[in-house]
Amino acid sequence: MNYPLMISKNSIIGITAVSAGLGYRIEDLESSKNNLSNLYRFTETDNVRSTNYISSDPLVRAKELDSLFIDKNVDGIFCATGGDFCLEMLDYINFDNIKNNPKWIMGASDPTSILYTITTKLDIATLYGLNASSYSGELHECHKNNLEILQGNIVKQNSFKKYDTNTGFGDYNLDGNVYWESKNDIDVTGRLIGGCFDVLLNIIGTKYDYTKEFIERYKDDGIIWYFDVFAKSSVDFYLGLLQMKMAGWFSNSKCIMIGRVKYPSNPFDDFDYNSAIDRLNLDIPIIFNCDIGHVFPKMTIINGSIGHVKCSNGLGSIEMELK
Repeated sequence: MNYPLMISKNSIIGITAVSAGLGYRIEDLESSKNNLSNLYRFTETDNVRSTNYISSDPLVRAKELDSLFIDKNVDGIFCATGGDFCLEMLDYINFDNIKNNPKWIMGASDPTSILYTITTKLDIATLYGLNASSYSGELHECHKNNLEILQGNIVKQNSFKKYDTNTGFGDYNLDGNVYWESKNDIDVTGRLIGGCFDVLLNIIGTKYDYTKEFIERYKDDGIIWYFDVFAKSSVDFYLGLLQMKMAGWFSNSKCIMIGRVKYPSNPFDDFDYNSAIDRLNLDIPIIFNCDIGHVFPKMTIINGSIGHVKCSNGLGSIEMELK
């Protein structure tokens, strides 16, 4: 696994809009940049402040991403925000430039398409956790962990005490009790890979699906999957997991971590998310309601790193090694 140089204080961070533009909530970006102004300097591609939900044409987005990878002055890349149209960029991305100029790139939600492909195709680690607009307002422990990890201090991340039950975005209100669910105590080590569940389903079977090659390459380590479920009902969640199983994605798996669902729905009274997990009948330890994904607070995961995951009595932790 290729780990880019860590991002140090006063590094230049390039921000680009690989999916939606941030013009409609530019205050989040400005607040985030202000909160990080003592650590980093920033440069933006032209599409970041677009007021359109699709920031720009997929070819333009790919070229703007490419410009940050080849710019020797840029030390790392933050995706501006999420959206829905990142997948259409993949045909236009110059993966050779990324391979020849490896840098840390971080995003969350829709940028999964890029992060997952870079790690599984090129064997270059990527970061899943926060977007450039995610540091607005008062910084939480999860933000501080993220900033430590970016600078090479790969801190142990423990499950948080409270989470935000609000289904909206913006300011968080920590009013729910965090409880990681698992049938048994879990203590596993393996290679971490995953991202937004909704996005990963669109990659299965495409020419950008390098999953089998990745899990074969690291079969001796075993795979720890993590899934950030945004808006899948319990039925769609089950069918998505089943599709992954049928596609061979769960070979050599040590554990599956599933975050709290941002927009949960149970079409049938007798079929919730736990029912979906049970029906899948996988002989793999599964942890549900982890601190991963759209529901705040969230952990930062290094795709491609070695993860050591523990879960017991509703508490959990992740430690990562760059090897």
